[in-house]
Amino acid sequence: MKLKLIISLCLFTALCAGLLSASKDVPVGFTPMPLQIPEGWPAPSYNIFEKNEPTREIFYLGRKLFYDGNLSSDGQTSCAGCHQPFAAFSTYDHDLSHGVTNSFTNRNAPALFNLAWMTAYHWDGGVRNLEMQPLNPITAPNEMGETLENVIRKIKMDSSYAPYLSSAFGDNAITSERLLKSLSQFVGQLVSSNSRFDKWKKGKDSLTKFELEGYEVFKTNCNTCHAEPLFTDNSFRNNGISLNRFKDAGRMDITGKKEDSLRYKVPSLRNTQLTFPYAHDGRFYTLSEVIDHYMAIDTSRNDIDPIL
Repeated sequence: MKLKLIISLCLFTALCAGLLSASKDVPVGFTPMPLQIPEGWPAPSYNIFEKNEPTREIFYLGRKLFYDGNLSSDGQTSCAGCHQPFAAFSTYDHDLSHGVTNSFTNRNAPALFNLAWMTAYHWDGGVRNLEMQPLNPITAPNEMGETLENVIRKIKMDSSYAPYLSSAFGDNAITSERLLKSLSQFVGQLVSSNSRFDKWKKGKDSLTKFELEGYEVFKTNCNTCHAEPLFTDNSFRNNGISLNRFKDAGRMDITGKKEDSLRYKVPSLRNTQLTFPYAHDGRFYTLSEVIDHYMAIDTSRNDIDPIL
């Protein structure tokens, strides 16, 4: 119980961080909006905006698209429907995210923050380019169930987009390239940092006795995979989790390699207070359940990650 209390207090209290927010006003003019790298953080492994120069105007267009149900076939299911802002842009309280016409997806929608420091997206790493990532949920039958052609047609018919498009690109034309670039700028600029933990590391805040003890336990048992400051090493690992009812084999479904069976992306531990339930299929509703899982792992198994 003490181990659970220490780790839970450390993660719940110290790692919850604020996310970038934006007002709903339409900005005017071309305003550069370079990615802000928090003090002491590494530079992203590659420049996700190399061919998509970030501006405030395109960011706001991306934000409007992110909340628009017209990106789905039922006109109700937006990106934000599964990636809820109050839950650090993850699916809150539900094990599986909800798709069009009350359908369910096969996974829990992961939180969207610090994407610029990732080299692959989704639990299985099936997408390696942030601009292409929205195509998967938009076209998946159990997610947004729409075609890109229909999305473009509906946006063209929506006069509310005219000032956003004109401000972002100088004219009212909407293309698939502009749509994907705008969405990637919005989600790519969502940076989670400056938590109490970050401030403590800079000597600008303090942690409680339990949080300090929890941090020592964390460094001994968790920090290899959940490496600071991102609290993930972006790797894919088999952590002893069992095959679910969807027969979701994780990374193996992408690579076809047997050794990738049941390997899933190591999630960031930032914002853990906001992002339950946990794991790729939301099977753990509390951090205590997560800790119980790790304490009960059969380390003699050949398929789990050697680090365990």
